[in-house]
Amino acid sequence: MQSLLIWAQLFLSLALIVTVILHPAKGGGLGSMGGSAQIFGSQKGAETGLNRITGTIALLWAVVAILLSSSLIN
Repeated sequence: MQSLLIWAQLFLSLALIVTVILHPAKGGGLGSMGGSAQIFGSQKGAETGLNRITGTIALLWAVVAILLSSSLIN
């Protein structure tokens, strides 16, 4: 069980890094590349969708971190 959680933590960490990098910055950033607005329908929709995805991944990351640090998993 612990090794599964470690792999999940690794995957979630990488996914969180990618989603944070994709967020549009004031200067355009990497979020303006790749036509992300086409995926979600509009630029505002793209930002809202990306915020939800990032928040969900961050929440899952925190839950896995807590589970890994608890003595119940060992």
